Amino acid sequence: VQLQASGGGLVKAGGSLRLSCEAPERTFSDYIIAWFRQAPEKEREFVGLIDQNGREIRYTTSVKGRFTISRDNAKNTAYLQMNSLKPEDTAVYYCAAKESFYLATGAVYYDFWGQGTLVTVSS
Repeated sequence: VQLQASGGGLVKAGGSLRLSCEAPERTFSDYIIAWFRQAPEKEREFVGLIDQNGREIRYTTSVKGRFTISRDNAKNTAYLQMNSLKPEDTAVYYCAAKESFYLATGAVYYDFWGQGTLVTVSS
């Protein structure tokens, strides 16, 4: 599946952004969608995931209560709503997809990746 992430930009601390992850394939609903991020000189980090029908959602601790993942399978799109952004959220954000039902948080488990979208949060 081909993924395209979009929606990044520059925002002040406390602001909000919504990222989108779109796939043209009709089989989008077969995939778990995850969001990862990578800050300069840091390892790629798991942010959250949503299962195929949107019933199971997981977040890393640092974004709980601030970020919300959702999906619209009819539009072949997943979303990452980011509120109360902090400078430490600055990173390139990637969406990724995997089949099966294992709710993996490790990047190694994901077979398909979008190109990344840059989020910069100024203080």
